[in-house]
Amino acid sequence: MKHLFRFIRNSIFSMLAFILVILLLAGGYFGVKGYNMYTKAIEERPITERIAAIQEQEHFIRYDELPSIYIDAVISAEDKRFESHCGIDPVSICRALWKDIRSLSLAEGGSTITQQIAKNLLFTQEKQVERKVAEVFAAFALEDEYSKEELFEIYVNTIYFGNGYYGIHDAAEGYFGKLPSDLTDYESVMLAGLPNAPSAYSLIANPDLAVKRMKVVLRRMVNCGKLTEGKADTILEEGGVTALPSFPQSKAPLPPETTLWHTCRTLHINALPIPATLGL
Repeated sequence: MKHLFRFIRNSIFSMLAFILVILLLAGGYFGVKGYNMYTKAIEERPITERIAAIQEQEHFIRYDELPSIYIDAVISAEDKRFESHCGIDPVSICRALWKDIRSLSLAEGGSTITQQIAKNLLFTQEKQVERKVAEVFAAFALEDEYSKEELFEIYVNTIYFGNGYYGIHDAAEGYFGKLPSDLTDYESVMLAGLPNAPSAYSLIANPDLAVKRMKVVLRRMVNCGKLTEGKADTILEEGGVTALPSFPQSKAPLPPETTLWHTCRTLHINALPIPATLGL
């Protein structure tokens, strides 16, 4: 019996050791590929040049021009540890990895705001292990070069809000006819929820889904300590929830060379709207 127990124990240890070696080899392989992908991207055009071109756009909105509740809403919804992490969030990565293993897919990314900037700034939207690794190198570089406020600016000025609106300036102007600094609390939280799935949460095509997404954002803000339950209820009442304002059916196209999106495309920022699942 002792020999059988020893055999089973040794077999288990051998299998675990084999799995560990495989993981180390895979980590090294994808680590090298990811680093090469990152270096190739910045050799084509440095990150600083890409970001400077975006910051020079006419309608680039600075951090201090954004309502504080909008900032809190975006961070609560997209990356609650944004202000404290170093570019990646190990907790989110582990959670996403576990979900990917269970689903045998790369459906969950665990990306921080900084990683999303890196992906849009330097890489394609194709889901590859080496691209995720390359994102990590780029995220570290971004965090080293820019403040959190600057990174937040880049993020909200380049993301897609649906209905042809790229960046917070166009979204605020297009949906509500005002500058971002003039948005109400209700409008701010509403816009913060759209980029998660801009086509699905379109304020024109699916206003009811947009409201549901807004409620999710408010719940996350309460959970993160950014709002009280009472304040969240007041914000919902402010917009009447079911009485959404009337929005234009389409955005009048601007000359391509005047838009932030044109700059994004020039810089290989792949910020095209991507359908996302509605699982929250």
